[in-house]
Amino acid sequence: MSADPAVLDDGAPRRRVRVLFLLPVLIFLGLAALFLVRLYSGDPSKVPSALIGRPVPAFTLPSLPGLRGAGGAIPGLSSEDLKGRVTVVNIWASWCGPCREEHPALVELAKDPGFRLVGINYKDIPENARRFLGALGNPFQAVGVDANGRAAIDWGVYGVPETFVIGPDGTIRHKHIGPILPEQLPGFLAKVKDAAR
Repeated sequence: MSADPAVLDDGAPRRRVRVLFLLPVLIFLGLAALFLVRLYSGDPSKVPSALIGRPVPAFTLPSLPGLRGAGGAIPGLSSEDLKGRVTVVNIWASWCGPCREEHPALVELAKDPGFRLVGINYKDIPENARRFLGALGNPFQAVGVDANGRAAIDWGVYGVPETFVIGPDGTIRHKHIGPILPEQLPGFLAKVKDAAR
């Protein structure tokens, strides 16, 4: 006569079934805890960039057609233009909501004669980009058009807006991800002044 294993194990199959039901719950709780820790673990605008301390990527971008300033047509932009003095490069688009939010800070930055502010217009329609700058003001001394986004990829751009501080030697000194908000201007200007040293 054979013994029934369920009786001899003294409830072991029931424990195994409970553990199998609890396993997905435990995995979910572990992942939720991990996501919460990562969500609240710092400023997303301080994502490290592998390009800090390296020369700007080589690029040549055409000007935004029809964009004019007080001195005539606003020129395009190339990597060679970023040498000789501190330059702030802002990557923006007219379809970008945070770019609109950031724009007053850029207009304020452009008043500082201690550096040059230039823009890279990212995957935009030229007419919309001109209208954007016409409505909000053009803080840029040069605007290069990155129609297919290739230059932005070379710069390691995650999304727009992103702003880079370039030293006089043509190396990237600082990267700011997201819009520069008014309360961030003093800290950002300190990074710009550090790049001049």
